Amino acid sequence: MTRTNQDISTINRAMTSHEWFLLLTLSVLWGGSFFFAGVAVKELPPFTIVSLRVAIAAIALNIILRTQNLCLPRHKTTWRAFFTMGILNNVIPFTLIVWGQSHLASGLAAILNATTPLFTVTVAHFLTQDEKMTGNRLVGVIIGFIGVAIMIGGKSLMIFGNDFMAQLACLAGALSYAFAGVYGRRFKTMGISPMVTATGQVTASSIVLLPIMLIIDQPWTHATPSTWAIAALFGLALLSTALAYTIYFRILSTAGATNLLLVTFLIPVTAIFLGISILGEHLEVKHVIGMILIGTGLAAIDGRLWKRRK
Repeated sequence: MTRTNQDISTINRAMTSHEWFLLLTLSVLWGGSFFFAGVAVKELPPFTIVSLRVAIAAIALNIILRTQNLCLPRHKTTWRAFFTMGILNNVIPFTLIVWGQSHLASGLAAILNATTPLFTVTVAHFLTQDEKMTGNRLVGVIIGFIGVAIMIGGKSLMIFGNDFMAQLACLAGALSYAFAGVYGRRFKTMGISPMVTATGQVTASSIVLLPIMLIIDQPWTHATPSTWAIAALFGLALLSTALAYTIYFRILSTAGATNLLLVTFLIPVTAIFLGISILGEHLEVKHVIGMILIGTGLAAIDGRLWKRRK
């Protein structure tokens, strides 16, 4: 992967209020993906879930492109970029994390996924010219990670000794997201809109995953999934993939890879609120403490906290 030559002025060090709104929306959509995957993985194998997720999303996004009188480019260079982005951002992390969730509690999977900004700060430092690691970014990531750990709680952390390969898979998925965040910046310099980028990468992912799913999972040999599992698949595809990636690439084009992947800190927060509103769970003291730390970490990485102190 080569260094991107994106002009420094196109990356906002401190995100705007609109970008924060989009980031929060994205956290809700991706936070829901843990719930959807948790429902689907009880009845369907991982490659089937991931393959149908991106295939349904690809169909939906291509239909939307048509309604907007847009079409996917045909240049080989562009499609190489779509396939690379699809592998880094969909094929590898989706498969690894869904497989990990079949062996791990969703809380532990969430905290492992929250290591993405740690990887992203490091990857962006070496592979970009305008997102170098700074002291406040590093401190902010660490504070945010501690907040996530507190929210998940000690019981989940104690499970870390079990199912080591599943935990390693979730960490590898987080690292793949980090590379995807940095790699995806080039689509703006290529003159490709966020909507076309989102459509291109999930379409490429579908082409890669469908034959793998047919060979490995052989879905016709499994029992017909329940209505809940089918609904979860469509939730994954339409909300947590199609809509989410449209927002993802829009934020990436202006706020940069490091700011964008702060969404992984917000996903556990979303899970807590979904649990309270839907499952009747109660907000504990550790959740409040964790959210305060996460907010502090986000402010530190965004730079506003340091600017106000100055």
